[in-house]
Amino acid sequence: MDNQNIDLDGEMRALATEAKAAARLLSHAPTARKDAALRAGAQAILARQEIILAANREDLAAAAQAGKNAAWLDRLALDPQRLAGIAAAIEEVASLPDPIGQVTDSWRRPNGLEVRRVRIPLGVVLMVYEARPNVAAEAAALCVKSGNAVLLRPGSDALRSSLALCDAFAEGLARAGLPAASARVVPTSDREATFALLQLDDLIDLAIPRGGPSLIRAVSERSRVPVVKHFMGVCHLFLDASADAGRAVALAVNGKVQRPSACNALECLLVHRDAAATLLPPVGRALADQGVELRCDPTSLTLLARAGVPATAALADDFGREFLDLILAVRVVPDLDAALDHIARHGTLHTESILTRDLASARRFEREVTASAVIVNASTRFNDGGELGLGAEIGISTSKLHAFGPMGLNELTTRKFVVEGEGQTRA
Repeated sequence: MDNQNIDLDGEMRALATEAKAAARLLSHAPTARKDAALRAGAQAILARQEIILAANREDLAAAAQAGKNAAWLDRLALDPQRLAGIAAAIEEVASLPDPIGQVTDSWRRPNGLEVRRVRIPLGVVLMVYEARPNVAAEAAALCVKSGNAVLLRPGSDALRSSLALCDAFAEGLARAGLPAASARVVPTSDREATFALLQLDDLIDLAIPRGGPSLIRAVSERSRVPVVKHFMGVCHLFLDASADAGRAVALAVNGKVQRPSACNALECLLVHRDAAATLLPPVGRALADQGVELRCDPTSLTLLARAGVPATAALADDFGREFLDLILAVRVVPDLDAALDHIARHGTLHTESILTRDLASARRFEREVTASAVIVNASTRFNDGGELGLGAEIGISTSKLHAFGPMGLNELTTRKFVVEGEGQTRA
């Protein structure tokens, strides 16, 4: 190992050691102090808007020069509206109940022992992410409120923006008397820093990667720290035989068009054969009018061609693909069974939705589909921490262990047993 790697390993261990010390203080910090830090941090982000946006413009220029696509640039971009949304999300986290110390279960044993299960922080969270600078502020808010320290490891594309956001958040920490190491950006673009941090299982308690498949694989394969995956979202909407045409148009357009670069954007439309002739033409026309490229199986291609809606034949790998763009795979399926089979084969455990007026179909879809969010008669875009009432989210876990779905405050805790007795001994 050369001296440069030794120095980098030492720097990362020092960062993680400081975060561990901060986590110990945060674990018992009063709720009022944590909330004060969050509110002051949100105010500082708004006050430093020009500095943050200038840093973001530098990141955007570098990413464009590197040839990043439109979806990537959209995820990276900040503007006054998005900064206001970030500040609002932090304020909402501050207004939520503090999970630390919450008693989730309690009982009394026959021998008189009082047993409780109590929420406690995880410790130190390592957040590894690409292109989404909002993650820096929202993850910092969620971790501090839940008593965790966080190390924020952006890709080089979002480093300037993340540093500027975290500098503003640090102002809030300082005002509330909380350590700066509670939320800190790893200040290097060297990718080896990530791998050095992932070896520190004595200091870091959880790693959460958010990004493309290559990032998720790299973190999962090289980490000694437990990993919760925020994997890609191949999200489906199934239009059942009883689906209303107006609602079908609204859900398909919202799911695909509102923000196609988001992980909860719609990537595949499934249509029941009995309703395809009625539903596909208006839905396809509305999507095409919004600039969506429709990649269709033979049946849907024929139906859309008859209605004069532009479409192309799907390739085999278009089903099960995360486009993150104005592209949608379309398939006509014989029935609900076939829709469930398609989702089981091509879904990524992220978000699955059904539009139906048949209660039995809705309940079966809820029961048989495995995904972090199963949605009935609403857009896939609602699988989001803020939309589901969690405040912000640190990610949407597509793992089944520890957390599944949007990770808010409760998902950043674990539980310990607290046992109180009066001198009992075990026989």
